Amino acid sequence: MRHAASLSVCSLATGIALVLAPAYAVTHRTTLGGDGGWDYLTVDTVAHRLFISRDSHVQVVNTDTDSLVGDLPNTPGVRGIAINSAAHRGFTSNSRNSTVTVFDTKTLLPQALIRLPGRNPDAIIFDAFSRRVFTFNGGSANATAIDADRFAVVGTIAVGGKPEYATSDGRGTIFVNIEDTHEIVAFDAKKLIVQKRWLLAGCEDPTGQAIDRAHQRLFAVCGNKVMVVINSTTGAQVASVPIGEGSDGVMFDDTRQNVISANGDGTMTVVHEDSPDRYTVLQTLPTMSRARTLTIDPRTHKLYTVSAEFGATPVPTAAAPRPPAPMVARTFTLLTIATP
Repeated sequence: MRHAASLSVCSLATGIALVLAPAYAVTHRTTLGGDGGWDYLTVDTVAHRLFISRDSHVQVVNTDTDSLVGDLPNTPGVRGIAINSAAHRGFTSNSRNSTVTVFDTKTLLPQALIRLPGRNPDAIIFDAFSRRVFTFNGGSANATAIDADRFAVVGTIAVGGKPEYATSDGRGTIFVNIEDTHEIVAFDAKKLIVQKRWLLAGCEDPTGQAIDRAHQRLFAVCGNKVMVVINSTTGAQVASVPIGEGSDGVMFDDTRQNVISANGDGTMTVVHEDSPDRYTVLQTLPTMSRARTLTIDPRTHKLYTVSAEFGATPVPTAAAPRPPAPMVARTFTLLTIATP
């Protein structure tokens, strides 16, 4: 009986702590304008800069002032930006010509252009353990490894499907979501050998991924409004959490033990990691429609997402049966989100 009472007190204390946890709020809305759609965002905590992909260029924002401070041009079809803060270098994945642009994060001047053997690179990450940059190539179902110091392609690894976002455990293993096979693939960052394939049960079209390195947990957001939690050592699925619709990005705040999903339906789902196998939805925060990617600044714990306003959808025609709604000019907006 004493044990049961202890559990009740513990549960009550946990509940009180969650109720008292400060809520996230949109603290700034910054109109950036500019042309092009968007995809991934990346923070350089050393330079205090936020990099935003804009289809053919990258906008650069000062994270101390939320102001636009630069632009990196000539990145055709840019999807993601990887940062090696220690070397003051950035890398963009350019999907239209299957290249990677290397640039100086201080001056924004290009340093090299790397041509990839893979097609249509999407996500891109820098792995400090192997000192490699990895692109995940949707058009060729593989990943390309690049020496981050020599700017040279060092290998390619087939992943058996369309790769989406990826993370590193910091100890030599890369995890990548495979959208069309509903899996996570784990591979060795140095040997470029697939180690494990784990089916994501109940997860349709996994896109964004985040990692809790301390507790060996992976978080994959799915097209059917759930986030699945995987043990990154065993592959066991330990939880499934409801999120909003249309998520393409998820981040983990290891200080606050929160997992945050950005949803295209105009919400952000904040989930607390009560324990490695137990999760509670803390908040559903209104953002903007189509704000479905995000990043986090580990230094300030601020979150960033972007979207724009759109006009009416044109009438379908035989030539364009599903015409997209046009983006309203000069409405591209950065949302800064924090706990007041």
